[in-house]
Amino acid sequence: MTDSFVSQQRFFDSKNYPRGFSRHGDFTIKEALILEKYGCAFRDLDTEVKKPTTAEEKSFLAVCKGKKEPSTDFEKTWLKYLSRINKPKRFHTLSGGKPQVDVIDDFVDTDD
Repeated sequence: MTDSFVSQQRFFDSKNYPRGFSRHGDFTIKEALILEKYGCAFRDLDTEVKKPTTAEEKSFLAVCKGKKEPSTDFEKTWLKYLSRINKPKRFHTLSGGKPQVDVIDDFVDTDD
């Protein structure tokens, strides 16, 4: 595996994880370390900037294209990362309770 996923730089995503992968809570410590160490190689393979050279990289690319189910920690971690950054952000309101609804009295007095 020493020939697979070689990268000279650490992977950071300051847009989605400004405090780092391990401090955000979406990833385990192991997953955060995998992303930081191999994330640049993952990204380059996924975007086809780099061609796969080993069997592991070819398997990784097949998983990224949806042709194969993830089986390694690398593949599972990268797919988890992609699902987290592509997930729509949750919307929170400042009011704590449920929205208030005005109730209109539909009672009609027929005795008049």
